[in-house]
Amino acid sequence: MIPSPTSAPIAPGSWLGLLGGGQLGRMFCMAAQSLGYKVCVLDPGRDSPAGAVADDHLCADYLDQAALAELARRCRAATTEFENVPAAALAFLAQHCAVSPEAASVAIAQDRISEKRFLAASGIAVAPHAVITEASDLDRLDARLLPGILKSARLGYDGKGQARVATLGEARAAWQAMGSVPCVLEQRLALKLEVSIVVARTRSGATTTFPVCENEHRGGILAASIVPARIDAVLAQRAREAAIAVAAAMNYVGVLCVEFFVLDDGRLLANEIAPRPHNSGHYTIDACVSSQFDEQARVLAGQPLGDTTLLAPAVMLNILGDVWFGGERMREPDWSSVLAVPGAKLHLYGKSEARRGRKMGHVTCVAATLAEALGRAAEVARVLGITPPH
Repeated sequence: MIPSPTSAPIAPGSWLGLLGGGQLGRMFCMAAQSLGYKVCVLDPGRDSPAGAVADDHLCADYLDQAALAELARRCRAATTEFENVPAAALAFLAQHCAVSPEAASVAIAQDRISEKRFLAASGIAVAPHAVITEASDLDRLDARLLPGILKSARLGYDGKGQARVATLGEARAAWQAMGSVPCVLEQRLALKLEVSIVVARTRSGATTTFPVCENEHRGGILAASIVPARIDAVLAQRAREAAIAVAAAMNYVGVLCVEFFVLDDGRLLANEIAPRPHNSGHYTIDACVSSQFDEQARVLAGQPLGDTTLLAPAVMLNILGDVWFGGERMREPDWSSVLAVPGAKLHLYGKSEARRGRKMGHVTCVAATLAEALGRAAEVARVLGITPPH
């Protein structure tokens, strides 16, 4: 029997299912297990980060009927750790157990064209842009959108599927280089900074939000998150209200992140929706009463939402595989020196191979003041040989 939205909460000791074996799934497993749940992961990777810590790992393709049937038989509810899980897998599971977020909600964030249209229809401001699906769309392009950033509509993340273009000729060449797939061309704007906010929402519509987070990217990949964001209270409240409105408009159940641009003139524009816990929310594990992964487990199990209060200012640094390649030959980073920094909390994801640009872990530095947390993060960055946050 599929649990209804009004069903009693799923009790600790029960099984929860997870599609996806990456680091977000690993942290979900740990949070759910701390609440007393067992987690069964379905993922094709034999040495996946989540599979290594789950109570059971079904090593199979996401569309493997036998594996999906076993996951559905064992688990009363299931979730995902990335947005591109095949819709057919979610549809199958939804016939047998509670699934959150629902496939319809996830579909909005899987496609940048749908995402932009949804945000605009919901009254949330977005960057000026044009949809490019055929060559004639470029012929009609508003010249005011250049210089801009061409982004593939699907499967783009961490800077992949993006190209900076200054002229119409560059836009044409970039679109063709991407395979002439549907794209969005966004006007390049003068940004003051980028912020994000993580929201948790239950089936009944109850919501919690985490503090607004200030983000720094390098090469299209999140490098550092600073909490609380260095913005005024009025702007922070506007971001919080906009993120809650996005979740409500999607009728979203689960944890999602909304990323925003803050322009030099103070305007707030929605950039992207991530229908899952987010890299910029990793600081919540060490700096908040409940983490984004605690909230994900609570929502999935139908339990009350947790307390998202920030206990201390924090700075989170992403650790990419590049830090293993800092010298003439590959070397293991100096973890002892990282751990010697006061307030530094190291999280490694258990990935077997370091590669440039691959997310291998993160460090969160907490302190009594934001200035002190930034200083500690700068020391960690020095040890790892990476650029410190500004």
